[in-house]
Amino acid sequence: MTAPDTLRSAHPAVTADLMARTGLDDATLKRLVHGVYDRVRRDPLLGPVFAGRITDWGPHPEKMVDFWSSVALMTGRYHGAPMPKHLPLPVEREHFDRWLDIFRQTADEVCPPAGAAWVIDRAERIAASIHMNIMDARGDYGRASHPPRL
Repeated sequence: MTAPDTLRSAHPAVTADLMARTGLDDATLKRLVHGVYDRVRRDPLLGPVFAGRITDWGPHPEKMVDFWSSVALMTGRYHGAPMPKHLPLPVEREHFDRWLDIFRQTADEVCPPAGAAWVIDRAERIAASIHMNIMDARGDYGRASHPPRL
């Protein structure tokens, strides 16, 4: 595990506490993110959605590592706005469900149990929020589609 005083964080005490409680660190989050997106890229449902939007995969996983570092360890390293990137995507509930399946499986494989539970909970909340915002932007929320299963 990365020593808390060497982990880049805007909130070192909070990050150190979360690392101690979850067993997560930068190396684990990097394995998680790279594992998830390696699977997503090969997935017959999700792969085409990502391939249609991300042509240079070099920076994307590292940006996602910063995102998950901010989400899971409160480091504040991610500076972006994910919602506008997701709103125009041609995705439905089944896409979110599949992404969550891949995320859960990968988290269970690479994270300690407490860390897996922690990031899975956050992934489920984020997926539900993004799905709801996409449906709302389309004018579909509350009609044909439902939030992803949690």
